[in-house]
Amino acid sequence: MPWSREEIAQRAAEELQDGFYVNLGIGIPTLVANYIPDNVQVILESENGMLGMGPFPYPDQVDPDLINAGKQTISELAQTSYFSSADSFAMIRGGHINLAILGAMQVAQNGDLANWMIPGKMIKGMGGAMDLVAGVNKVVVIMDHTAKDGSPKFLKSCDLPLTGSNVTDLLITNLAVFHFEEDKPTLIELAPSVDLDEIKEKTEAEFIVSPDLKSN
Repeated sequence: MPWSREEIAQRAAEELQDGFYVNLGIGIPTLVANYIPDNVQVILESENGMLGMGPFPYPDQVDPDLINAGKQTISELAQTSYFSSADSFAMIRGGHINLAILGAMQVAQNGDLANWMIPGKMIKGMGGAMDLVAGVNKVVVIMDHTAKDGSPKFLKSCDLPLTGSNVTDLLITNLAVFHFEEDKPTLIELAPSVDLDEIKEKTEAEFIVSPDLKSN
């Protein structure tokens, strides 16, 4: 059966390494903070100028002045530091963030990412996504494998405006995990009870199947 939102976040958390500086995008990526392994210490960074974000607060602990880039209320830690968003983007653009975990509307087989707008719909802007995909050392993208109408979201080429070109290092969907190589993405893992035929049916992108394909 497909992974739930929480299970996608839990799988993404497996990519965290001790000492990493990490940026979590809005949506499902924020859930990754709930699944950081006990033996791994990471520092969460937010584009709006906060380094060392704490967990989501309980209702009686909410401070309306403490928010992440997605405007969700968060908490601070003893080691939390604050600075201007200009300094925050300097960290991102300068390659000082080890890992970004972002949501997506579409991903192409060459690693192109579209995650910020659908033409004709009102939006608030791209936010920091363009800077993140350009400056962060590794980009993990998480999304549903198909749209609500069942159409593929992992495509030969994106038809939505791009956030970045050839920027995806790892794609985790509710059905599978793909690692991006120079030639084609490689299918490395399947969600429980999902088989290769289902992936082929629901994927437009061309991909290679790893000889060590993991089935959960």
